[in-house]
Amino acid sequence: MGMLGTRLGDITETRDADAIVNAANTSLLGGGGVDGAIHRAAGPGLLEETRTLGGCETGDAKISGGYDLPVDHVIHTVGPVWNGGDNNEEALLGSCYAKSLEVAGKNNIRRIAFPSISTGVYRFPLDKAARIAADTVNEYLEKHPDAFESVIWVLFDEETKAAYDRAIEG
Repeated sequence: MGMLGTRLGDITETRDADAIVNAANTSLLGGGGVDGAIHRAAGPGLLEETRTLGGCETGDAKISGGYDLPVDHVIHTVGPVWNGGDNNEEALLGSCYAKSLEVAGKNNIRRIAFPSISTGVYRFPLDKAARIAADTVNEYLEKHPDAFESVIWVLFDEETKAAYDRAIEG
């Protein structure tokens, strides 16, 4: 089974993964937060490629090259905006992780790094998001035990890291 873990850091500087996951918006053309940081670090080639992808639905994932990033690929997934929990937000967030892992598997990506999807400007409650993330990844790894060497979350602050650590530890 793949190694799960977390660390503090800037996901755009991740060197021990084949792909990083971008918490994108539906246009895939860059935005704020992690999305903007990834687009800035990757350089103009990423925007050129994402313009050809036709956007992405909430809960889905698409792949591009990594360009000037230290990884070969970026998997773009669109997390749900939290609106109180009555609009399928939990299922959509789980789908972001599941679809990202599926896309990674189809592209022979063995080491993947995630940010905390939807917990910034999309206001998804942190502990709930971390639990969904850990549960979804664990479920995927149980079904596909040899799919990944490592699945890590690269997180920006101590509070977020602590929430994901709690979720991973169960």
